[in-house]
Amino acid sequence: MALPPLVEPAAELTKDEVVRYSRHLIIPDVGMVGQRRLKNAKVLVIGAGGLGSPALLYLAAAGVGTLGIVEFDVVDESNLQRQVIHGQSDIGRSKAESARDSISEINPLTEVRLYQVRLTSENVLDIFADYDLILDGTDNFATRYLVNDAAVLLGKPYVWGSIFRFEGQVSVFWDNAPNGKGLNYRDLYPEPPPPGMVPSCAEGGVLGVLCASIGSTMVNEAIKLITGIGEPLLGRLVAYDALESTWRTIKIRKDPQTAPITELIDYDAFCGVVSEDAQAAAAGHTITAAELKEMIDAGKDFALIDVREPHEYEIVSIPGAVLIPKDRILSGEALSELPQDKPVVLHCKSGGRSAEALAALHRAGFADAVHVGGGVLAWVKQVDPSLPTY
Repeated sequence: MALPPLVEPAAELTKDEVVRYSRHLIIPDVGMVGQRRLKNAKVLVIGAGGLGSPALLYLAAAGVGTLGIVEFDVVDESNLQRQVIHGQSDIGRSKAESARDSISEINPLTEVRLYQVRLTSENVLDIFADYDLILDGTDNFATRYLVNDAAVLLGKPYVWGSIFRFEGQVSVFWDNAPNGKGLNYRDLYPEPPPPGMVPSCAEGGVLGVLCASIGSTMVNEAIKLITGIGEPLLGRLVAYDALESTWRTIKIRKDPQTAPITELIDYDAFCGVVSEDAQAAAAGHTITAAELKEMIDAGKDFALIDVREPHEYEIVSIPGAVLIPKDRILSGEALSELPQDKPVVLHCKSGGRSAEALAALHRAGFADAVHVGGGVLAWVKQVDPSLPTY
């Protein structure tokens, strides 16, 4: 069922605005009043990456009056496959500033506010306070729980999206929704998955065009909430499979076991980047990429094990590394393939997965095993910049 409009309409549209938004105005459900609501709306977008890029462009094109962007990263060449708000000339620039400039080309009437900071428990409530709606395009669980809890404490709705490889999901969370059927992200995910269980897009990849499908769906939900038209995805989650070209709708119900949210917490500790076992294993058993290079140059006899996936190994590898994916080590299947008579050195892309594998090796009796902090990315940066990164 439709919810009341989230935003009061602005006083009027100018002649230029009528021309610009005419295709909206001739839709009876939107009309002049709906467009004036969009003009008066303030939407905060978390991230100007894969989901934030299409979302920001379409929110601006739709006539949202004020857009906030929370983004502290810079544009990397690997972003351009999917983050369409940025271009070749933006490589090395602030993503927030690049996004602002693209928005001004799409719609100079939209006011853009930049927050070039990492979202934390200390700043999130102040940043969220002035906005009607939050759109969350982040790709890590710690930030998702932070966004959720802040939105609950402030009574604000937010649109959530998620992408991975060929699949995407979208839902709307609003704990105190006026229809009395409010939910929040913790009703869907009461607890975060175990550290290392769910790979990020940087580890697992994402089909670039999937970002457009999910990002535009998120904007559709935002427009419905702002104008009060249609039935928002409150209490429902839509899942899109790009390979099958199918959309599924999944009902979400309030979890009676979900504890009330009364304060913000330490979300990195709550979610964990790596498990406690991995942190303990890495302490005192981590070498740098430069130290690995020294071991190779000195002719030391050791086994260098790459715990990434085969398709990653094909992109770039450290010379001499033998591929044994992390899951084969964690299951114990590959332990017999590791040498007992010489040191073992593990590495992955950036250090997280190799730390998890290192903990498994220590439990299995490989007490002297170490891993390379920063993984193959550190090797490229510190040792051999001629190699590609991903």
